[in-house]
Amino acid sequence: MLVPLAGGIILGVALWLRHDSQTTNILYLHLGDKQAPNTFYIGIYILIAVGAVMMFVGFLGCYGAIQESQCLLGTFFTCLVILFACEVAAGIWGFVNKDLVAKDVKQFYDQALQQALQQDLTDSDATNAKTVVKTFHETVRCLG
Repeated sequence: MLVPLAGGIILGVALWLRHDSQTTNILYLHLGDKQAPNTFYIGIYILIAVGAVMMFVGFLGCYGAIQESQCLLGTFFTCLVILFACEVAAGIWGFVNKDLVAKDVKQFYDQALQQALQQDLTDSDATNAKTVVKTFHETVRCLG
């Protein structure tokens, strides 16, 4: 029962992060022709898939145990090993690429801040850039 529970928790957290208004506000912003980096959503979609698969595999194991089916339990064990390997690989990828994600977000923020401080922009471009900066500040509770 721990595997479907863990899958449900992972799925719930991933869906919460995907649909949270603060993260959505930042990631739907546009700065001129440039969109906010979507590397964050890639990780979220991976978590959603892993959570759903873990729930399915967990229920497969429970059903196999109830039916006392060696085939279902063998399939459950094989799926668990594959899921574990995928989660380790995803964790390593996330650890290795955490600087890339942070760099993408920081670069987008820096460009928005530079555009917000420029004097020779049209009103709509300046307003858009100021909206990006304001949303970043509200999300991370920064007063700068």
